[in-house]
This record gives sequence, structure tokens and C-alpha cells, in this order.
Amino acid sequence: MDFRETHIKADVLIIGGGSAGAMAAIRAKEVNPAQRVVVFEKGHILYSGCIARGMDALNIVAVPGQTTPELYVESNGMACEGIMDEPVNYRMAQRSYPLMKKLESWGVFFPRDKDGNYELLQVHPKGKFCLTMKEPELKTILAKRLMSLGCQVFNRVMGLQLIVEEGRVAGAVGINIHTGELVVCRAGAVILSSGGTARFGLPNNGYLYGVYDFPGNTGDGYAMAFRAGAELTGFEYTLNYYIIKDINAPLLYITLTRGAHLLTAMDVHLEDSHPSIKSMILEHRKDQGPLRIRMRHLPESKIREIEDILFSTERPVQERFFEGRGVNFRSGDIELWPTEYYLCGGHGMTGIFVDEKAATTLPGLYAAGDVSLVARGHLSGAFVYGEIAAEEASEYARKHPLPRGAETPGLAGLKADLLRRMNQQGGEVAVEEFEYKVRRLISDYVTPPKNAYKLNMALWWMDRFQEEIREKVRVRHIHDLFKVLEVEDIILCARLSATASLERKESRWGFWHYRADFPKKDDENWRKHIMLQKGADPAEIRVSHRPIARMQ
Repeated sequence: MDFRETHIKADVLIIGGGSAGAMAAIRAKEVNPAQRVVVFEKGHILYSGCIARGMDALNIVAVPGQTTPELYVESNGMACEGIMDEPVNYRMAQRSYPLMKKLESWGVFFPRDKDGNYELLQVHPKGKFCLTMKEPELKTILAKRLMSLGCQVFNRVMGLQLIVEEGRVAGAVGINIHTGELVVCRAGAVILSSGGTARFGLPNNGYLYGVYDFPGNTGDGYAMAFRAGAELTGFEYTLNYYIIKDINAPLLYITLTRGAHLLTAMDVHLEDSHPSIKSMILEHRKDQGPLRIRMRHLPESKIREIEDILFSTERPVQERFFEGRGVNFRSGDIELWPTEYYLCGGHGMTGIFVDEKAATTLPGLYAAGDVSLVARGHLSGAFVYGEIAAEEASEYARKHPLPRGAETPGLAGLKADLLRRMNQQGGEVAVEEFEYKVRRLISDYVTPPKNAYKLNMALWWMDRFQEEIREKVRVRHIHDLFKVLEVEDIILCARLSATASLERKESRWGFWHYRADFPKKDDENWRKHIMLQKGADPAEIRVSHRPIARMQ
């Protein structure tokens, strides 16, 4: 097979068109309407990324007169147990209210009470920052806006490799997952916004794509940044949630803040309208699970309000799911269960390291959304740092003209490698079976409770899988090739996670990094970032430490 090439140029290239990427594209055009903005989107820009369609809340908004950025930094620092760069999160909170008002001016609906005040919920340790939203078409509003501004979108294009020239990032190579066409984009600056690693551990239902976050998020951005030489952090933070069994969809704050009850399997009512994920999983692990949501005591008007949000804004597929299970909110309970483990910057603390300008440690490379570390930034972090990344990337591209090289470094080697993979038609293992094995072993060895033996076994297995994916996996067509590339990124993310987990010789964040061989938190020695970077050998993961950044 011959991998056809399309060569283009851009001032700013954005890899990933979800929440952060869409906002970055819009802001780049606002900053300079004349510059060329290109987006690589693995799915389709209209419905892509973690929100895909609508959202019920903007998780972090510092509403003047109600809360302050300073209080948010204090509150989120508690939630992060001290592993949080204060300037990064302060800037996000500082810009959150103007960001919300901009969304409102675009037609995004934020409900108000009879006195005209926004509805704020307390889901953080201190202060009310969660601002309710009711917008089933949020993603399409963003997508249509970026297209109307003249951004060029390449749908179904997965980012493969960053182009590094003269010590700076100068574009990227992507592959069309339907045709195999390579899209080579030389760009003045690149913004990575391609999400976290949703397909990491296996969900309880065994379905490869039955995960909490968007299943197309396979750590592609983490892998591209690492292979290009950028520093990553937080990979020891192996996260799972506690939500609807088998569909892995959210509903906790939508229901509990409207009067629903949270019950144990023994019908004990847990008196907490804002339970933490950690507290619920703890109850589950104490043999009190599965926990359940009950609404039968609520008035009909309140149940219909909840149904309207769940079935129109927050994953409308839930309506069919509950119908299939025979669950009616007026009579039946909703069973909850732990999700698979995954890696994420927005819900968790895993990502490409960025400063308060969204800059990575590689010149010309910026990152936003779940692929970056804006600790527990959620949708607000994606939007705000999408804007910041666009502003800074636009300025970098203006000040640093592209090198005049005629050829794209690494392109010939990349094409040769893809051709070798396409010659694996005789492989004995289907890529889907191989992915199942990889993720089952990730669930066995990378997730808590952790210890040195398990983590070293994880590294042994991942090294073996990296060899076997090039020897034993069957590649019949482009679709198989695309899946192989995704699984390779998952394997790399597992190696990064096991390495970071071995390094952090303490337990922190409850069970999300619980080391049975180091069961206590150790602030004196480990209140710092574990940094990961590619070594001299491409297979080497270099480990270092970075102090936590404080407000001046």
C-alpha cells in the first residue's frame, strides 16, 4: 500500500477538536483572523471529544461577589492533596467568569433563579464554584462557530507524530483513519488537545469501548508529546469514578442536588448531598455496595426535571438504557458501580506539564484540556486553557518563523514503519483480542492497590506487548492499522504510569495511588511532581522531580 500525502501549512495547528481544541481554534481566529488555523480531529468536529454534545454544568466558575479565585486555589489544593501548581489553577479560576459570559453571549444557557442569580452548587471542599448549565447543543455551537470563522478542519485524522526542527515543534503528521492518507502540516505552533487515556483499564462489563470518557481517547497526545521530548507528570494518579453500572454515565450531582437519596445495598441512607467519589468507592469496598440512587420519594415535577437533563443534555442514550433495564425513576433504583481506571487531566491530575501560559517544556508546543495538567480543571479548565493556548501559540508563531527546511524530519521513517505494519497480514492475533489482553494486564498490575512487584510486572508485560504488537498482531486493512497505533499509545501510557507509580514511594489521593508497600502519605519527601521524559534511548523513561509552584 502507498500512503498518499497531503502537505499543508498553518500558523497554528490544533490536534484534537473537543472542548479545548474547539475553543482554541475560535480564540486563535479572534486573536488574528488572518492567520491560518488547522484542526486535526480524530472523530467529527460536530460531535467529538468528551462532551460530544451537551453539558449540565460549567464545573468551575468564580462568580464575582460569590467566590474568588483565591478561594478556589485553596479549595482545589485540598482536593489535590497539595500536588497542584497554584499559578496555573489561579489563572484558570480568574478567567472562568469572563469565559462563562462569553459562552452565554453565544447562546449557551445558564439557568438563573427568580432573583436573577446563577445556580451554584458546592461540590468542592470550600466555596460554590459549580455553575449549572442546560445546553444540549454545546459542542455543535462551538463547532459551527469555529467553522464560520474559517478554521480548516480535517475530520477522521489522528495525530501521529510531532515535527521537531531546530529544537522547536514545527507541525505534525496525522493519518486519516478511513483512507490511510497522511496529512503533513508544518505549523508555526502546535496545540495538543487530544484528551486523556480513556481506554486504559478494562470496564467491568468487559466491553472495550464501554468506558467513562470518550473511547477514542487512547493517550495519543501523551504519546506524541513524550516521543518528541516534552515532560509529562501525574501518571501515578490512576483514576476511577463511581457512577451508573454498565453504562458508565454521570448523574450524581444532577440527582442528589435535587433531592435524590444515596443508599447502600443494605438500604442505609448516606446523608450527604455532595459525596466524593472516594467516599462512595470506600463504602463499596467496605462491602456496603453497590450503592444506589433512589428518586421515588420526589414529586413528579422534580423527577421530570431530572429526566429532562439526563435525557436531553447529559448523554441522551441513558433514556434507552434505562428503558432496556426496566428502570423507572418513580419506582426503581439506579445501581452504581466503580468504573475502569483511566488517565485524565480534567477529572484527575495526569498530563503534559504546562505553565500558566499553557506552554509545555518544548518550544512551540502548547497543551490544553484533558491532555494537559491543569489539576482537576474539568470543562472550565479545557475552555480557559484552550483560549490561553491559542493566544500564546499565535504569538509564538508570529515571532518565530518556520525553519526553511524542504523536507519533513522523520516522515520517511514514519512511512516505512507504517508499511512494515501493513505487511502483518499473517499475524496470529486479532488487534481487538490483543487490546483486551493489554488492558486486562493493565487492570491487574498498574491499578491500586499497588506494590513494587506488581508495577515491575506491569513494565515487563508492556515491554513484551510492545514487541508482540509488531510480530503477532494481524493487520488486514487501515482500520486494523489505526487500532494498532491506538494500542501502542495505550501500552506507552501504561509504561509511564507504572514508572511514575514506582517512583512515588508513598500513598496519596486515597486509593488512586495506594502503595500497599508504602501505605502512608509522606509530605516531607513527596509533595512534588514526578516528571517523565524520553531518555537518550527511545525506550528509556527518564524520571525527575519538580517542586510545586506557589503563588508569589
